[in-house]
Amino acid sequence: MFTVHVGWDQYVYVGSDRPCVDAVARTRELGLFPEPLTASPYAAEVDEAEATEPADEHFWIRVHTALASRHALLLEESYVRNAARWHRITPENLDTVRAGLCPRALLTVWPDLTPDVGAVLAAMPQEESIDFVWEAQDGTISHAIVDDTDYQALSAHVADARAACALPLSLAEHRPLLCAALPDSDGVLRARW
Repeated sequence: MFTVHVGWDQYVYVGSDRPCVDAVARTRELGLFPEPLTASPYAAEVDEAEATEPADEHFWIRVHTALASRHALLLEESYVRNAARWHRITPENLDTVRAGLCPRALLTVWPDLTPDVGAVLAAMPQEESIDFVWEAQDGTISHAIVDDTDYQALSAHVADARAACALPLSLAEHRPLLCAALPDSDGVLRARW
């Protein structure tokens, strides 16, 4: 068994079910600093909630229903853990966005971005990390994990943004509108999130 996890801090955690003495020695020769750990801090935990709902036709009907009342939503497409693409979806572009989604992606639907970027910046919590999402003037959507030590630089960076939102990182406050994983073409959900 072999695993690789890349953490928020960009450290790489390589695991194996057997000792890899030669690989560790070669890693040191290459100028890196391997350290033994009993387990990766990013290893899946059995008590973690998994997204078990498939992003099937029933899911997309729920997305259409939410769009009918809100006119626009934010779709987070996680194609691997800790990496995402963001889409601002509307009734007009939903089919196009849907056609371009990565296989087995985790899809998380959030309320739309807020056009008052200043209000979003002013309301960000102290001593807590958040996922700040913004839409640039050219329509691209970006995000950054920030805390109160980053707010001043973030404010300057997003000064000309069209819209933004601040999403919580803590599981207790993580409340998306919808969340599902894309099934394979045969309709079976094989992705583990």
